[in-house]
Amino acid sequence: MTLARALPAGAVTDFDIRLLRVFKAVAECGGFSAAEGELGISRSAISLHMGDLEKRLGLKLCRRGRGGFALTEEGREVLEGTRRLLAGLEAFRTEVNALHHSLRGELNIGITDTLVSSPEMRLTHALASLKRQGPDVRINIHMDPPDEIARAVLDGRFHVGVVPAVNLPASVDAQELYEERSRLYCARSHPLFGGEDPGLPDLASWEAVVPSYPLPEAGREQHAWLRGSATASDREGVAFLILTGAYLGFLPDHQAEPWVAQGRLRALCEESAGYATPFVAITRRDRRAHRVLEVFLEALNHSC
Repeated sequence: MTLARALPAGAVTDFDIRLLRVFKAVAECGGFSAAEGELGISRSAISLHMGDLEKRLGLKLCRRGRGGFALTEEGREVLEGTRRLLAGLEAFRTEVNALHHSLRGELNIGITDTLVSSPEMRLTHALASLKRQGPDVRINIHMDPPDEIARAVLDGRFHVGVVPAVNLPASVDAQELYEERSRLYCARSHPLFGGEDPGLPDLASWEAVVPSYPLPEAGREQHAWLRGSATASDREGVAFLILTGAYLGFLPDHQAEPWVAQGRLRALCEESAGYATPFVAITRRDRRAHRVLEVFLEALNHSC
């Protein structure tokens, strides 16, 4: 006979488990009186609990009398089953508690191009923090245009995306990260590179590259007066065209900095030709609970 067969049909209730704990203490202590200290309840309360358990099981579990306390054959079997049941419950509790202290799973994140060179290292710091907290977490990074990242977040392919705060869908939540400063640049082989800094009206006569990706309002205003004769779908494409020496164009300062240091690019009209682009981390507003994502977002919020 097993404990499962002895219990009434249906799920084992909290009340059943409480009675079985009393029974286990009584059996292991060797009697009702001896179990009082272990259980912290009176002998009469123990007797009531034992009576309730025997009624629920339909079995006589123990005998008491002048000969002392003794388990019946059925009582010994129920005791073994009770030990297995309570051990299983404790193992389950331990495993669930461990889930709160160890992260497992994946983080699928979409990132706009060229952010790796940004001095604002919040994204890198947050990924490092996630990896420290969850060594077994698998991180999958996808480099895509901002609109594609937003679509992937909405359809569940990405858990989170890092994009400019431009034309965001209404159904995403956005966590502010930082602002990225962009300036107007020309290459060393461009006629403007070696001369005096021209005024803005003078720049309008030179060919320029205009991005086809979304820009903040300030960026659109800055590009409006340029003589756009080429387009690029991302910032790397803009850099390629500027470096030909044939075009002016706006680049993030952190992206342009290595070329400036090498003497290959020069910023023009630094006081007046520039704009800031705010970046955010986006998640689906009605997303399901995902502990790896929540830990990452928390790390992102606290990184600096």
